[in-house]
Amino acid sequence: MSSFFARAPKVVVQGITGREARFWTERMIACGTQIVAGVTPGKGGQHVGAIPVYDRVEEAVAQHSATATVLFVPPRAAKSAVLEAMAAGIETIVLLTEHIPVHDTMALLAEADERDVSILGPNSPGMAVPGSYFLGILPAWELTIFSPGPIGVASRSGSLGTLVCVELVRRGLGQSAFLGIGGDPILGTTFYDALSAFEADPETKAVVLLGEIGGTMEEDAAAFIAEMSKPVVAFIGGSSAPEGRKMGHAGAIVAGNKGTAPSKIAALRDAGARVANVPSHVGRLVAELF
Repeated sequence: MSSFFARAPKVVVQGITGREARFWTERMIACGTQIVAGVTPGKGGQHVGAIPVYDRVEEAVAQHSATATVLFVPPRAAKSAVLEAMAAGIETIVLLTEHIPVHDTMALLAEADERDVSILGPNSPGMAVPGSYFLGILPAWELTIFSPGPIGVASRSGSLGTLVCVELVRRGLGQSAFLGIGGDPILGTTFYDALSAFEADPETKAVVLLGEIGGTMEEDAAAFIAEMSKPVVAFIGGSSAPEGRKMGHAGAIVAGNKGTAPSKIAALRDAGARVANVPSHVGRLVAELF
């Protein structure tokens, strides 16, 4: 997990010839990301700017020693694209795609576990190490949002995560790294994984966890929070969601007494985390730690 932000990787962009991929590739490069190649089947030999395009990930890895990939591919192509990247030796995968069939995601994560590959997502906005590089679809060039600092941020929501990052910067606190773990029910990187990486990261002095109703990831992470040496500030979105109504991400599914905002908040507080009532209070609670 720490490979997500311990060092700047050499990156392949799968689906690089698409409009959105071109747009974000330019911005990732401008922020320092080492994008060494792109992959679009049938378009090998072309270039996107100065970036060479290959038909297969295996070719790109062989030519440029890439270790990470960002995928701009539709749901129907995601499974084969991820499997291709893993077979080529890619170690870190940022999977932006949403609406991937659950059985496809389960197959991908099982293969990733066998190969010891880290997957961020599906349905992830990406990740950023402010001042160094970013992977995905984050406004990492905006210094009012992302700025180097000591706070590790892990969020299921990209928009909520960037909002809280703005509050941190306004208070003179930047981020050691931002991890958008994604909003799907089944994810390659959980809050437990993200917290473990931040706990081991010497640049991170405190952690922000931004969760939401549905699933049990936040409750599952609470036991680890109780053992952490670094303080944790959290916020759980969806407290005002009407009972019985599905809202937000595909992962916003409540089962019984678990997965609700009160159950998550109680578990986090019992573990020693400080929990904000509204997103704008997260920055204040973090600032009080320092």
